[in-house]
Amino acid sequence: MQNSRPATHRLYHFPLSPFSRKVRLSLAEKRIEVELVEERYWEQDPEFMRRNPAGKVPVLKLGNRMMSESTAICEYLEEVQPDPPLLPQSVDARYEVRRLVGWFDDKFNREVTSKLLGERVFKKVMGGGYPDSTNVKAGARAIKYHLDYMAWLLDQRRWLAGNELSLADFAAAAHLSCLDYISDVDWNRSETVKDWYAKIKSRPAFRSLLADQLPGFPQPAHYADLDF
Repeated sequence: MQNSRPATHRLYHFPLSPFSRKVRLSLAEKRIEVELVEERYWEQDPEFMRRNPAGKVPVLKLGNRMMSESTAICEYLEEVQPDPPLLPQSVDARYEVRRLVGWFDDKFNREVTSKLLGERVFKKVMGGGYPDSTNVKAGARAIKYHLDYMAWLLDQRRWLAGNELSLADFAAAAHLSCLDYISDVDWNRSETVKDWYAKIKSRPAFRSLLADQLPGFPQPAHYADLDF
């Protein structure tokens, strides 16, 4: 991968943060090389809090600029490096991309990611006790609805928001890839969604995500398999 910018850029992230992964995918797709720095953001380290007073990842250091909030970062990258585009040209098409980014980062995250990944992984990592089975069951129910909605969208379009790959696909793939790491996605529910994910999974931008390892949570055998 060629450098599009100086190698002093740095992304403070956590491997199974879907918001970090969305930014990582955007950076890699646009061939902007950054150093990845794993951040245990929940420990509220004073140095990290100076980088982002909100105490969240990702935080992107571009030169002397410190940037937070994943969607704001991705849209900034689109402005400064529009090729390849992750937001379409027309106003209506951009709206649909932004609507779906909001769907996954808000509704999907609240109903699925926070309940499955939050209970199974983050509680253990952060020392928060045992998983709440009620939340896990609620997340397992909710993901079926979301997968069906994705299948409905993909029956009408090549990609989630239209006929071109967009930030909406990366937002969805960021959440689903985290859940796939803990084997919480039933890919047999929809061949259409599985094919969509296989296309994204095989992109060069996805390679670093497939190499992620979280201590105490080994990758399932299918996670990095392009023919899963």
